[in-house]
Amino acid sequence: MNSSISLILTLSLLIWISPFVSRIIRIPTPPVEILLGSLFAYLGFVGHHEYFDLVAEVGFLYLMFLAGMEVNLKQILSSSREIIKRAIIFLALMGILSVLFGWFFNLSIIVTISLPLVSIGLLASLSKIYGKDTEWLKLAFIVGILGEIVSIAMLTTLEAASLVGFGLELFIKIIYLIAFLYATIFLYRLLRLLFWWYPELKKTIIPKFDTADQDIRLAISLFFIMIALMLQLGLELALGAFIAGVAISAFFHHEKGLEEKVSSFGFGILVPIFFIHVGSSFDLASLGTEGIITGATLITTLMIIIRLLSAFVLKNIYGAKNALLVAFSLSMPLTLLVAVATIGYNAKLIDLLSYYQLILASLLQILISMIAIKLLSKKSN
Repeated sequence: MNSSISLILTLSLLIWISPFVSRIIRIPTPPVEILLGSLFAYLGFVGHHEYFDLVAEVGFLYLMFLAGMEVNLKQILSSSREIIKRAIIFLALMGILSVLFGWFFNLSIIVTISLPLVSIGLLASLSKIYGKDTEWLKLAFIVGILGEIVSIAMLTTLEAASLVGFGLELFIKIIYLIAFLYATIFLYRLLRLLFWWYPELKKTIIPKFDTADQDIRLAISLFFIMIALMLQLGLELALGAFIAGVAISAFFHHEKGLEEKVSSFGFGILVPIFFIHVGSSFDLASLGTEGIITGATLITTLMIIIRLLSAFVLKNIYGAKNALLVAFSLSMPLTLLVAVATIGYNAKLIDLLSYYQLILASLLQILISMIAIKLLSKKSN
């Protein structure tokens, strides 16, 4: 059978059976899709293919887009100074502890950078399970958004440095990033003022009786426009996808049908393909290689410990148990961790052993954190 046809059939099967396997073994669907991708790659049914790589990349960006749509910008901007201050302290503590642990365990610069990464990609999955109005998830989103912006800035800098080195070009890239963020804030305030003066514009853009799916057309158009802008500026594409999602949430949050359409499309096909692709990039046979399991276990342990220690500053907001839930929910920077590992390996900043350690660590973090959240949330109930 043609390899392309075999790959299409295998991906279709994995996308369909993953939720069933998830229910049987009682593990959330994303890690199941990663594990199945790794298993079927080992068996020879899933392999490298240019279209598979491309669709997986779109799936990753779409996951960041969905994560942005989960952001309630109004709620964050109206958050108390105390919450924002403690969130910043939490992130600063993570950075300090990461440097200390990196120095103590003699970790490479890529692994040290990976330790404090924060991604809210999987918070979108958690919100579907536990509800986005849950106190600890609200706090996790506030801390996570600030952390994600810092993490994506680090990722953008790392990617630029791996391509152009540490020089004038890198400085220009950083200037672009800062200018883009300021321009985004200015545009947000301008549009908020415009919609305040002319609220009927929203109904013109997305009619109440929409017979042409103008809502999802707008969302997908904005998604690709932001990606194109990032390509033009040479910045991290994930940042553009994330901001596109935030924009949809900020100005069209009242359109519940839009959120359901976009989310169903993403979690129904694009996001599963991304997770299967992540699993396929990990060679199961390498588990027998000396140092992979011990290294991945060390990275996983350090990342979780860093967040648990930093969460001490959050316990006075909603209590110690909710602070622990926030720490575990932010211990799954799967998408950014895979991105950093890939950039580091392609730039020859880490070897294949370290790459596999980081990929395996990303899986272990999800399994441990999801189980811990499930146990803690049961006790809370």
